[in-house]
Amino acid sequence: MAEFELPERPEGEPAENPLILPVSVTISTLAVLVALVTMFGHRAANEQILSQAKASDQWSYYQAKNIRWHEMQANADEADKDEISNEAKKLEAERDVYGQRENRYDAGEALLEIGLVICSMTLLTKKKFFWFSGMAIAAVGVAIAVTGFLLH
Repeated sequence: MAEFELPERPEGEPAENPLILPVSVTISTLAVLVALVTMFGHRAANEQILSQAKASDQWSYYQAKNIRWHEMQANADEADKDEISNEAKKLEAERDVYGQRENRYDAGEALLEIGLVICSMTLLTKKKFFWFSGMAIAAVGVAIAVTGFLLH
């Protein structure tokens, strides 16, 4: 069987394509951004789960206090019950913020990945349109991901 070698570049094509270096740097940068946004999304998801667990624990504590209050009809526990309820509500609000952050990070990640793929099409087609389109989509992804940081 004869060996077949692929040529380094097609015949008649110039030796260097001026888009290769900037597009490659763009693709590499987008890959790093995708990794970062993915990490932030996973952390937000973990914090959401932890906040939900803490809120559930707080509500369990509230229910125990409520049962105890009904059994003893003590006024001292009534104020404590309100504090426990408020803490549980605060933890649930925190959980909701982490859920919103996770959604923003996921959307940003998806747009960054789409931008990365579209940018890589530049290397195949040699058309700047794909490079600029990919960067624009990626910029929107970064903007959406940054809004995740701004949620409090």
